Amino acid sequence: MKQSLQLRLGQHLTMTPQLQQAIRLLQLSTLELQTEVQQALEANPLLELAEEGEFESALAGGGLETSSEGDTGGSDEFLPPTPMDIGVDTGGGMGMDEQPVVSGATSESTLDLQSSDMPDDLPVDSSWDDVYDSIAPQTQGSDQDGRDYEIQGESVEGLHEHLMWQMQLTPFSDTDRAIATSLIDSISDDGYLTSPLEEIRAGLHSDLDVELDEVEAVLRRLQHFDPPGVAARDLRECLLIQLQQYDPATPWRAQALQLVREHLDLLAGRDYAQLMRRMKLTQPELSQVNALIQTVNPRPGSIFSSKASEYVIPDVVVTKKRGAWRVELNPEAMPRVRVNARYANMIRRADNSTDNTYLKNHLQEARWFIKSLQSRSETLLKVASCIVERQRAFLDYGPEAMKPLVLHDVAEVVGMHESTISRVTTQKYMHTPQGIFELKYFFSSHVSTATGGVCSATAIRALIKKLVAAESPQKPLSDSQLAEILSEQGINVARRTVAKYREAMSIAPSSERKRMA
Repeated sequence: MKQSLQLRLGQHLTMTPQLQQAIRLLQLSTLELQTEVQQALEANPLLELAEEGEFESALAGGGLETSSEGDTGGSDEFLPPTPMDIGVDTGGGMGMDEQPVVSGATSESTLDLQSSDMPDDLPVDSSWDDVYDSIAPQTQGSDQDGRDYEIQGESVEGLHEHLMWQMQLTPFSDTDRAIATSLIDSISDDGYLTSPLEEIRAGLHSDLDVELDEVEAVLRRLQHFDPPGVAARDLRECLLIQLQQYDPATPWRAQALQLVREHLDLLAGRDYAQLMRRMKLTQPELSQVNALIQTVNPRPGSIFSSKASEYVIPDVVVTKKRGAWRVELNPEAMPRVRVNARYANMIRRADNSTDNTYLKNHLQEARWFIKSLQSRSETLLKVASCIVERQRAFLDYGPEAMKPLVLHDVAEVVGMHESTISRVTTQKYMHTPQGIFELKYFFSSHVSTATGGVCSATAIRALIKKLVAAESPQKPLSDSQLAEILSEQGINVARRTVAKYREAMSIAPSSERKRMA
């Protein structure tokens, strides 16, 4: 076989490191982006945070340029893209079918980046605690107005820790304390005892000669702990524990105890006629008893949470000014990074020394990183503006006016691939007058209408929720009745589709929504 050289021309897609970095940053959430920026600042000496006040001048002057002897010209600071105004209406109103007008506007928001209260260095023979007081971990604080707030990221006391703390304050013998510990370990997050007493007794140490009565006696003491109703073995016992702690003079307390003790199954089945016959109560009297039972908590452990609260930082802010919807990136979520001018000025032309090569490589990486941030922000603003343009009716009138929208519709408008739109809308949030929503919330399937048009699934869910809220408590609407009402409004939806949407909104069936007057 003879070897030969051949020249062929062809095209293929290559994922350059710059493209891979841009795609990775594009799909990061705000919190993940902040972590990525912090890691880049620690790894690259050519990157730094913009100084306070300089960012304002950069916005006014159109960007900061770094000049040096080397090839460092051009804007080397990340600046947010220009906000957009959508749907300008000079007549004082805005129609749902008007064509939007997109215009530019200058950003007015800035972000305080760092504080200058810290000294440059500390004395050699001192430590950090000598200058700054240590602060104990806490989960709550207060602002200047005295309002309490929760510090994100701190651990929150759970039900198990709360019960263990109360056990330490209760005078128990060593044996009873071991039993109480085993009982607390068997309590679920809802506050119920999940293991039988026989199993808990068998799981105790063999050196402890404990009878079943002793385990039950300790359980009775735990059932007086906070929150009321904790350590109950079933719903009936949980409700009885809480009702028994009420003042004996509480109206209808005796009847409520009797109902829970003897007729809880009838109450769960909404068989109010049978309840009135067996308890010899009129409908108004039974309503009073039922109202008292509803004051207790069927899941006493739910008031505790083992996880700290997680707060959503919106990436895009939408406001209405002078009849136009203004779309801009949240300045508090935007990174403020730039190229370090001092290190950039040290780069010399035609110098292949190790230090100079090191600075050149990191300068190029810093510029790639800033360019990727800029591309991410521009893409996010384009997609958000397109969504606001299509969903202006939702911003004006609420979820019932939501229009059908799919990724392909936005991809055609902004000239990008659907996968890119999917990355942009994942874990990105928009702050609107209607609330804070993930960008994916504005995308939904559609259902045909009687007039030949389409209706968004989100709008249908909102209509179902509105109909259920306005229904009669004595005669709640069934899924078939809801489908008929929607059909009368021109929306062709099957009963099983109504049931699917109702379950997605955690709305109980009509048999469980029945209430007394």
